[in-house]
Amino acid sequence: MKINKYIIATFMGAASLTSCEDFLTVDSPSQFDTNYVFSNENDAKKVLLGAYQLFCEDPFTSRMSAVWAQNTDVEAIAPGEKPDGSRRDVWSLQGGLLEGFGDIKKAWDNNYLAIDRANQVIEGIRQSSIANTPNMKSMLAEAYCLRAYRYWMLCCIWGDVPYFSEAAKAGMELDLPKTDKNIIFSKEIQALVDQEENMMFSDVAPDGIERMNRDFALGLIARLAMFRAGYGMTKEGTMKRAEDYLDVTSEDLTVTYTINGTEKRASTSRDYYELAKDYCQKLISLKGRTLVSDYKNIFERQCQFVTTPNEEVLYEVAFVAGNGGDVAWCIGQTVSASSKGSTTIQVNLTPSYYCSFDDNDIRRDVTCCFAKYTSDNTQSPESFTGLTVGKWSRMWMTSTPGKDSSKGTGINWPLMRYSDVLLMLAEAENELNGPTALAKEQLLKVRTRAFSSADQSEKVTNYVNALSNKEEFFNAIVDERAWEFGGEALRKYDLARWNIYGKKIVETIETLTQMGRSSIDEFKDEPGVQPYLNYARKLYYTKKAGMLVFLNDKYKLAPEDEPKETVKDEDLNKAENEGKYATMNFTSQLITALTAKDPVTGEEVKTGEYEPANYIKYCWRGYTDPTGQSAVPYLLPIGIETVQNSTVLNNDGYGHVKSSN
Repeated sequence: MKINKYIIATFMGAASLTSCEDFLTVDSPSQFDTNYVFSNENDAKKVLLGAYQLFCEDPFTSRMSAVWAQNTDVEAIAPGEKPDGSRRDVWSLQGGLLEGFGDIKKAWDNNYLAIDRANQVIEGIRQSSIANTPNMKSMLAEAYCLRAYRYWMLCCIWGDVPYFSEAAKAGMELDLPKTDKNIIFSKEIQALVDQEENMMFSDVAPDGIERMNRDFALGLIARLAMFRAGYGMTKEGTMKRAEDYLDVTSEDLTVTYTINGTEKRASTSRDYYELAKDYCQKLISLKGRTLVSDYKNIFERQCQFVTTPNEEVLYEVAFVAGNGGDVAWCIGQTVSASSKGSTTIQVNLTPSYYCSFDDNDIRRDVTCCFAKYTSDNTQSPESFTGLTVGKWSRMWMTSTPGKDSSKGTGINWPLMRYSDVLLMLAEAENELNGPTALAKEQLLKVRTRAFSSADQSEKVTNYVNALSNKEEFFNAIVDERAWEFGGEALRKYDLARWNIYGKKIVETIETLTQMGRSSIDEFKDEPGVQPYLNYARKLYYTKKAGMLVFLNDKYKLAPEDEPKETVKDEDLNKAENEGKYATMNFTSQLITALTAKDPVTGEEVKTGEYEPANYIKYCWRGYTDPTGQSAVPYLLPIGIETVQNSTVLNNDGYGHVKSSN
């Protein structure tokens, strides 16, 4: 059931009680209107759906959900040579230059309008004469959940931000200064732990996993607790945990909750890891489930508009074709022309990420896509630096939106999967007690699905059992979350809370550089290239019925196995070339041979010197620390119009780099 069908139909009525198009202005709603709307469940639901409606707008569907969650060691897309004042400066980690970028203001306003609508629901239901009915109590908790998720996004993207826990009203002071992100996380966790028991689980909720439910709320509590326990950017431009600079015994930074009849209090990072562990285990005990056995099927079903409660996906943002959802448009497999439309892909995966997978890991070829559709029945290869996210493809859609369709696919966007809960539990347990049997059990569950039965002993059981200490297990979790969630827009914020973002950028640049150098014979004796000498300089492929078939997927072919004759990609479709192969650059795409003008002929000739490809030089150029130790400037500034309309907000500090040099 696509709930946004109802949002679109009803939102212009009772769903909008206040106008908050500008971040700092508000019209006062009639008390009569508020009392009337929340006197019945149907109208109250319409107002609640008004908060969901804002997921359907471009600031979320094309920006905050995925496109801005780059560039990392997993997801990265190459910008141009220099900053250009667009989303590309977000990718290159030069977002400090974007105060005047209109999309930033739109995203900021989108979040705060959604928060205000959630606050309207909270206040309206609390004052309602039917507040204690099961449906109203569930919608109240749902509104808190919506608010908490929006604040999580705000804090991930902007850091410290103004905090509104009440709906905007005439005469209210709306020009608020920033509140520390750790205070916001603490307050939102407290609100959720107080409310989650009133929510319906997805298998009994009327809209299943297409509205926030108790399954997701329990997982969101754990996620917020992991971020509250972890690192974040401070105003001084350094990465710190709350106890490094705040009095965590303050009530603003403390959460009290009860688990299995025991009351607990969370203040320190360790406490919040325990809180995350408790709520992961609470979900598992109340609504545990097995992972979907076919990893690819999780995402295929989203493209086919299949939603099944109590399975892998805890909650996915619901869209309807033509009115929301840019999955398989800006993220997913490239489709340049087809009966089902075309894409404008703005999320890519790094070559080093593809190569990091175990060769037998089933997730690699689901996640990393080399093929793009040039027609319904014809594919061509992506470049090695342009790998797309293969988890979604408009070619899998059961509907045929038309050859001119692009945005608004209607494919849902997942905000949390059950495997995330398992890996959060494994991580939290390791932080508290090291790699115990409990921690290893969760990692085993996730890895088991990734390998065939023949590989279970070596790749799963032995791999996990060999993790003997806290550091080894943590590193395994870092890797596993990369392999499990590639393309799902979690990595950037995971790296920040772990405070290893800079380290991973430096490692990625070094890996890509050495992979490129391994393609040049004169560098083969250098120690740095040794791990990559068996990687292919180029891949060979043919086409069967127009579809790509690769002869090698990562490694060099033996000389006797290399095709003796190759043709151009476009010629593979010709009957006379059946069985012949074309090539695409692999590691050789990661290095550039320098040229100079010959003083005699004036022609460009190779100098014999090399440098990393522009992809490597441009993707992370906003981060300039070769040690990887300093903070990455991953936060975005507040839009200049918002700052100019405020007496308290500015973009001072927070690691913002405001020079393009």
